[in-house]
Amino acid sequence: MSKTIPHTLICTVGTSLFKPNLFGLPLPTAENYESWLSKQPEADRQYLSSELIDNLKATVIDNLKLDLEKQNWKNTAEALSKLPGDLRVCGAEINSITDLIKREYCTNNCSLVFCHSATTEGLQIAKILEYYYHIKGHQVDLEEIKDLQDTNPKLFRTKGLRNLAKTISRIVREKGSQFCAINATGGYKAQIAIGVLMGQALGVSVYYKHEQFSEIIAFPPMPIGLDFSLWLEISGWLTALDRPKEMVAQEDVEEDWNETMEALVERVELDGKIYFELSPTGQIFHETFKGRFESDKDAVLPPQLPINQKQQPDLTSHGWGNARNSILNLLQKITDSRPYVRLCRTHYWNPDLSSPTLFRLKGEQIEGIFSNGTWTVKFFVETSANTQGQRAACIADLNSFVSDWL
Repeated sequence: MSKTIPHTLICTVGTSLFKPNLFGLPLPTAENYESWLSKQPEADRQYLSSELIDNLKATVIDNLKLDLEKQNWKNTAEALSKLPGDLRVCGAEINSITDLIKREYCTNNCSLVFCHSATTEGLQIAKILEYYYHIKGHQVDLEEIKDLQDTNPKLFRTKGLRNLAKTISRIVREKGSQFCAINATGGYKAQIAIGVLMGQALGVSVYYKHEQFSEIIAFPPMPIGLDFSLWLEISGWLTALDRPKEMVAQEDVEEDWNETMEALVERVELDGKIYFELSPTGQIFHETFKGRFESDKDAVLPPQLPINQKQQPDLTSHGWGNARNSILNLLQKITDSRPYVRLCRTHYWNPDLSSPTLFRLKGEQIEGIFSNGTWTVKFFVETSANTQGQRAACIADLNSFVSDWL
C-alpha cells in the first residue's frame, strides 16, 4: 500500500529571514559586496549577483521607511523568488520547505500554513512568505498566534505557547492528520518544541532543518505518555481551565486532584490566592484527546433514550430566589439536547458561592456544577450509561457542550 504524502504543511515562522539575512545585506558598494559575498556558502555565490543583492536590499529599506499598514513586501518576495530556494540568504523557512518538497515529504503543490508570532517582524516575514509562495503557485494561509511575542515572558509561556498548540491542533483536525506535516524549523526554540510535541501527539510527522545540517531531520509520530483515560477523568477541569475568562482556584480542584495532573497545570498567584492555568503541555494533552474524542464519541457513548423515558428536571426544596427559572431552563436544555440523558436533579444550592462550571464523576454518579459567578448549583445527571466507560464518555461529551449552556 502506498504511503499518503501530506498535502498541507504547517510551518512555524521565525525571524532569521530578517536577522541576519536581509538586514545583513551589504550597502551598494563593490567593497561591501565582495566582503559580504566571501562570507556566503561557496555553492551559493554564483547566484548572488551584485545587481540582484542591491535590488533585494532596496526593497527591504524602502518598506521599512513606511508605516506598517503601508508596507508591501511583494517586491522582496519577487526578488527572493529569482534565487534557488536552498540558498542560505532565503532563510530557514524557505530553505526547509524547499528541502521537504524535494524529498517528497509533502506534495509539490502543497498548501502552506504559516504560524507567525504576534509581533511586527513576525507579520512582515509571514507576508514575504505569503507573496513568495503565491508566486510559486501554492495556496497560503497565515495564522497569527496571539500572545506569542518576546516582550512578556510570562504571557509567552502561559498564553502564547498554548495558543500555538490550539492552532496546530485545529488545523490538523480540519485537514486530517494523515494529510498534514509540521515544519518546525522557524521560530523560538520553545515554539519548535511545541511543534514536535504536537506532531507526536496527533500522529503527524514533524521536520526540522538546522542551517548547519545538509539535510532535514524527521521526527516521526510516536506514542508518548498521554493517557486517554486520564483525560476522560479530568475533562471537566481541563475544559474549565481552557475557557479564556474562567478563573480556577487551587482550592476548587483539591477534591479531584490527581498527582498526574501536575505536569498539565501551572500555578499563578493573584491577590494572595493561588489559581491554576493550563501549561503548554496541558494544552497539548487537552487538544489531542479532545480531537480524538470528537472522532470516536459515537462509538463510546451509551444508547439514545426513547422520548417517553425522559423526565422533567427535579429541583430540591431549597429557596432558589430569582435563580429558579435559570436553573430549570439549564437542566431542561441538558436533558433535551443530549439523547442519553434521562433526568437532572439538584442536590446542592449556595446563593453566595462562585465555582467553575463543569461535569465530573462523583462516586458512581455524574455530577454537574453550574455557577453564574454569584451562586452555585450542583445536580446529578441520570443517563442510559451502564458502565464506567460509558459514564466517563458522557462526562466528556457534557463538558464539550458547557459553553453552549453558559
